[in-house]
Amino acid sequence: MTNLTDKTFLITGASGNVGRAIAHTFAKAGAKLALVDVNTDALNTLIAEIDGDSSRYRAFNVDLGNPEAIDTLLADMGAIDGLVHTVGGFAMGDPVHATKLDVFDRMMTLNARIVYLLAGKVASHMIAKGVKGSISIMLARSGGKGAKNQAAYTASKAAATRIMESMALELKEHGIRVNGVSPSIIDTPQNRSSMPNTPPDNWVSPAQIGDLMMFLATNDAMTGANIEISAWS
Repeated sequence: MTNLTDKTFLITGASGNVGRAIAHTFAKAGAKLALVDVNTDALNTLIAEIDGDSSRYRAFNVDLGNPEAIDTLLADMGAIDGLVHTVGGFAMGDPVHATKLDVFDRMMTLNARIVYLLAGKVASHMIAKGVKGSISIMLARSGGKGAKNQAAYTASKAAATRIMESMALELKEHGIRVNGVSPSIIDTPQNRSSMPNTPPDNWVSPAQIGDLMMFLATNDAMTGANIEISAWS
């Protein structure tokens, strides 16, 4: 089993279905975790689920769209060996010719601006501390092509992918690897509720994403990859 004892990882969206699974995976490997979300109660519940050791797991309520809030978060931490970023969002929109900007602005903020801002600041923090580590970002297959009434969402995910790829090239000389994960439909209670007529047999479980994030965090040979993940038995 992978041993991450004495390693510290920052996990965003940690109280969500995917973030929670990732936290459990990294905790089992011995990592220290900085768990970030806007729901402090849910973070405290997660810490209790893991084992309640507040010396290894800390909860942070942070607005990731606020640069000053990220600076405050990082100033409260020592060296970070890796970031696993899961925060994002989906929304249907209007045709582009409707020229409405509300969904576009929201998707670009959630899926691209926050990646640019957070990953950039974490990378700067790692460089300043002399840490060679990893940054892993939840992307989406939808970023590979457009879709009807989804221009805002697909464009935001495409932008996030280009940010990941650019950072991978920029950070090679610093020993920081940057990769992305693009899952098929994730098996969550919310997706089962919204798609009751779609069999979940080929959906990806949060635990499988957690295993892949662990692989990316510990594979020193991989950077700049956008890994598509589908379910396996």
